Amino acid sequence: MRISESCAKCLYDRQVNKTDNQAYLAEVKELLDKRREDDTSPYMVYLFNKLHVKYFGKGADYREVKKQYNDLILGMEDELLKEIENAEDPLAKSLIMARIGNYIDFGAMNHVDQKEFLELFKDTEMRDADSAVYEEFLKDCAKAGNFLLVCDNCGEIVLDKLFIMQLKKRFPQLDVKVLVRGAEVLNDATAEDAAYSGMDKVAQIVSNGEAIAGTVYAMLPRDAKAALDNADVILAKGQGNYESMAGFGRHAFYMFLCKCELFTGRFKVPRLTGIFIEEK
Repeated sequence: MRISESCAKCLYDRQVNKTDNQAYLAEVKELLDKRREDDTSPYMVYLFNKLHVKYFGKGADYREVKKQYNDLILGMEDELLKEIENAEDPLAKSLIMARIGNYIDFGAMNHVDQKEFLELFKDTEMRDADSAVYEEFLKDCAKAGNFLLVCDNCGEIVLDKLFIMQLKKRFPQLDVKVLVRGAEVLNDATAEDAAYSGMDKVAQIVSNGEAIAGTVYAMLPRDAKAALDNADVILAKGQGNYESMAGFGRHAFYMFLCKCELFTGRFKVPRLTGIFIEEK
């Protein structure tokens, strides 16, 4: 997903809100002005983060926040699993819950409100707008051998695990891999977080090799590229993965909540609307 002028302005304004250091902001502006046509927002933020280290040292540490939300959902796990297994379609129920987990985003959200997040679990039914895509998703999974889930945030990854458990029950022939971030970036899930959530018990964990809140193919290590290239079905979670993967000719399903004006405007929906789409 290419960077529009409005998106570039938003990226710059976010840096202005962090600091008034004019030398730093001038370099940020230069990076944006010289961006290539196929550069994406997650890649630009990756460059900003490297620049931030040069001027200010390491950025904010989200490890406690990540543990907080992983522990929150792990504490809800038994109750959520019971609701999933009692549903008419447990896979659909787990899929919608996994999308709700995409709320926990300290990058796109100005403020993550735990109460607002928990309120979203009052509606875990699949909407009519998702049903057609879900049917295509089921058809593809039924004839697939390799499945790749591209993860996003902590807390969310526990719900992703519940989804993978139901996916493997429904389609036991699937060899499931899960792609996570290669190093600490915001509250995104790493291999360490995947293990903490128990995801490593239900899927093979693959690292994207970098501290980037997205999936840029050219930056991936060999095993991550192979996981993408060999996947018969790809499900990518979150705005950052959509921004860095969509529009580059790969068949994939995308799922996220719309949390900023770029996405609410693009999909013409209210804030926090869940999206489930297929790009062929």
